[in-house]
Amino acid sequence: MVSGLLERVLVLLRRRETEAPVSSIEEGRARLEAFSTLIDPIPGVRLASARVGGVPCEWVTAPRIQKAGVLLYLHGGGYALGSFTTHRALVSRLSRATRLRALTVGYRLAPEHPFPAALDDALAVYRSLVDGGVAPTRIVVAGDSAGGGLALAMILALRDAGQPLPAAGVCLSPWVDLDVAHGAAPSSAQRDPMIKPHELRIMASLYLAGANPRSPLASPLHAVLHALPPLLVQVGAAEALLDDSLRLADRVRDAGGDVTLEQWPDMMHVWHAFAPLLPDADRAIARIGAWTRERVATDATRRRAERSASAAAAVGAATS
Repeated sequence: MVSGLLERVLVLLRRRETEAPVSSIEEGRARLEAFSTLIDPIPGVRLASARVGGVPCEWVTAPRIQKAGVLLYLHGGGYALGSFTTHRALVSRLSRATRLRALTVGYRLAPEHPFPAALDDALAVYRSLVDGGVAPTRIVVAGDSAGGGLALAMILALRDAGQPLPAAGVCLSPWVDLDVAHGAAPSSAQRDPMIKPHELRIMASLYLAGANPRSPLASPLHAVLHALPPLLVQVGAAEALLDDSLRLADRVRDAGGDVTLEQWPDMMHVWHAFAPLLPDADRAIARIGAWTRERVATDATRRRAERSASAAAAVGAATS
């Protein structure tokens, strides 16, 4: 059964390389929705609609996960496509791997709602979670493609506002530089069946709607990348956005930051979406789970130690 499903996916990917470009945003959204129905969420996952910070969201909770933390997920789709349903299967597997309940944000899409609408919605959801009692150190922000860039932009906006940052960020094939109008496409772009350079130019134009493509909150690659939480960046070696991830990791390191870059041989853009059909997708998601659990657990351990030290100091002061 799996082999037959994988063959259907491969047929669709091959067809995508030769099919006519979409004639409208509505057609592009419909194609992505149809493609996403090929892979189901994991068995036993619980789904619940919610409005968080006034933004429509969906809770995606795998069996036997920790309820104390949250994986805040920002879906990809070039800021113009994508929804809860297009990423439900992937987010369900990330919830299981990280052992965190996941919250997928239904941020507003371009061209109806250009920059910074998506960022405003992401920030509203994060701040609502924190105001509702979720410790920032128990929140991991993640996203794929445009959602990966949006996750980083959200962290930058929180940092610049002097607000508490999440425990970590996870970027899957992130799109972090929207200044693509005149840029040369990397050689890997010709091998990527998922996105093409001309599509990036269209999506960037729709989202920016005349805004500066080098605005740090639209293109985080052009931001000052210091004082960030630990970042995990996974990128395929055969994808159109390879250079975005390589340059992002270099700039975070240059700023003294903690970034783990994983370049996966022969993988296309957001190959994670093809779990469980693609073994490397399963392995990449498992790696995300292990990395995330380590960061959240390490932070929790540090906080317990700090509380213990504070309590000991208070006792010492009282008895001196």
